Amino acid sequence: MSPATLIENRWDDAKAAAMSEAGRLLYRSNLLGADKRITNFGGGNTSAKIAETDPLTGEPVTVLWVKGSGGDLGSMKQDGFATLYQAKLDALPRLYRGVAHEDEMVGLLPHCTFGLNPRAASIDTPLHAYLPYRHVDHMHPDAVIAIAAAANSEALTAAIYGGEIGWLPWKRPGFELGLWLSRFARENPAAKGVVLGGHGLFTWGDTAKDCYETTLRIINRAIAWFAEETAGKPVFGGVAHAPLDASRRRAVAARLMPAIRALIASDEKKVGHFDDSGPVLEFVGGRDLEALAALGTSCPDHFLRTKIRPLVVPFDPAADDPDAALAGLPEAIAAYRADYAAYYERCRHPDSPAMRDPNPVVYLVPGIGMITFARDKATARIAGEFYVNAINVMRGASTVSTYVGLDEQEAFDIEYWLLEEAKLRRMPKPRSLAGRIAYVTGGAGGIGSAIATRLLSEGAAVVLADIDRAALEAAVAQLGAGYGADMVRGVVADVTDEAAVIASFAAAMVEYGGLDILVSNAGISSAAPFEETTLETWNRNMAILGTGYFLASREAFRILKRQGLGGAIVFIASKNGLAASAGASAYCAAKAAEIHLARCLALEGAPDGIRVNTVNPDAVLRGSKIWQGEWRQQRAASNRIREDELEEFYRNRSLLKRSVFPEDIAEAVYFLVADLSAKSTGNIINVDAGNAASFSR
Repeated sequence: MSPATLIENRWDDAKAAAMSEAGRLLYRSNLLGADKRITNFGGGNTSAKIAETDPLTGEPVTVLWVKGSGGDLGSMKQDGFATLYQAKLDALPRLYRGVAHEDEMVGLLPHCTFGLNPRAASIDTPLHAYLPYRHVDHMHPDAVIAIAAAANSEALTAAIYGGEIGWLPWKRPGFELGLWLSRFARENPAAKGVVLGGHGLFTWGDTAKDCYETTLRIINRAIAWFAEETAGKPVFGGVAHAPLDASRRRAVAARLMPAIRALIASDEKKVGHFDDSGPVLEFVGGRDLEALAALGTSCPDHFLRTKIRPLVVPFDPAADDPDAALAGLPEAIAAYRADYAAYYERCRHPDSPAMRDPNPVVYLVPGIGMITFARDKATARIAGEFYVNAINVMRGASTVSTYVGLDEQEAFDIEYWLLEEAKLRRMPKPRSLAGRIAYVTGGAGGIGSAIATRLLSEGAAVVLADIDRAALEAAVAQLGAGYGADMVRGVVADVTDEAAVIASFAAAMVEYGGLDILVSNAGISSAAPFEETTLETWNRNMAILGTGYFLASREAFRILKRQGLGGAIVFIASKNGLAASAGASAYCAAKAAEIHLARCLALEGAPDGIRVNTVNPDAVLRGSKIWQGEWRQQRAASNRIREDELEEFYRNRSLLKRSVFPEDIAEAVYFLVADLSAKSTGNIINVDAGNAASFSR
């Protein structure tokens, strides 16, 4: 086994020495959470029992610092820890009335809070509180869960670790498991940790560094053991399907993802993610794919994100016939929903919450990869990451033993845990465009990026298309920093190139899985007396402002109609499309063509719920690319003023005597794509501060 596959010890003594005990806990947590082989996003817990001064008595007290509810080890800050009086936690066991009353113990944890800390303690708090060690790590490393999910898990643990690491059978996280761990530690004082059947790993130490190094050492031992034991052995039953080449995989995904979305997003819009990484392709190409997928995941952190099992999409890579797969999708998803409903009915309790969305989250496509869908891109991506963790677990466990998924009733009891339901109900209301996917041409310009900002602020995922690669990359980086890298993508596209436009929409389908909104905004400007207007100038205006709008909207129309989920298209035209301007015939004529094309599309799109509207800006000088070159000079010359007088000139020309900015255009676009205007199509909104000549009626 190559040493590069082992997890590197990244502890820095000099850095840690300058930290407080709580600081070293955070440092350790961030190091552990940064590697998905150690624990998945949001998974695992760390803790430290730290001497503090009681703010009420001034006396020294021991405080349990433990990762709070909902945090992520890799990205959390100091305020991500719950803090609780250890003495008060020690008093809770006498109030414990047994497994049937587990959940009531969670309600007692806030009474143990130290320092008025608002961070809620998680259900895992007792798992740390009653271990007699200062520092405790609870991780979900793939290599150790592969041991925990094997049929002979206890024997494997003993063979790999001897007595250094113990073993406990599956138990749902909570107070009872906390008492189990406490009892194990008392009875096995030499142990450095314990494997929890079907779940994960606990390790401990006297110092933060000692605990961190023990965790790494135990995980690396499992990694090395599996590397040796699986060397040369077929995995997942051997190869049944070789993967198609990368470009073909993406092409098939681009066909499948909108079709899947159409079948699962009628009640709630969803965003997709595609993964064709090595572990995924190995799994979806294996002979045992369907058998292993049907067993479901083992670790509760996995199936809370992925549902208990995925859907294997009926696609034969040898035939490479996406149409056949598309034809089989409705029946396959309907069967999955029926199976999920039956699972709910078999396992439900009288007080169980109502059945949630029965659609699959994970879709495995032989020879192609894995598709995941969720309420937003980040959740879809993370669900995929969790299933990759599950794949790694199945790979190890099924190669050296028999893989065992979590018992169905146990899985249901966690998925529909009343405490989990309460957490879901506390989540904030989704923003108005949550789950929607937008494509904006001219996205790197001032108006385009303002539109993207407005849509992102309401929860939409946005694809920016632009011909200027450098400007596009800068815009994507800036918007990603503000709204999250998952929420924005960029595609380089010349809107006058049919093949480039089609390819850019296909790329958007692979990135997000569908489309709800098109904002056609790419533009240029030109000015010249009519007799001096060259054919080149005329054709360039018509190509970008006419053909470009046609090609983008035609591709969007095709996708929206196939999805059957409705949609919204907005053209950014111009005041000049309604009111002629001397010396700009090519520009005005092309903008008029845009407006009339939008009206035609409104007629054709209405039966499919596709709304098409137009925004007419005027004189948006700030941030607009078309005002940075000759157009600015030409407009100034045409009006016999200096360039620096243009903004004041246009402001005073307007009826309202106000300047128009990119964010004003963005606000009109938002109105037209949101449900606020659900009954509006074929309309024009002038955003020009008032210009009587361009009144549309």
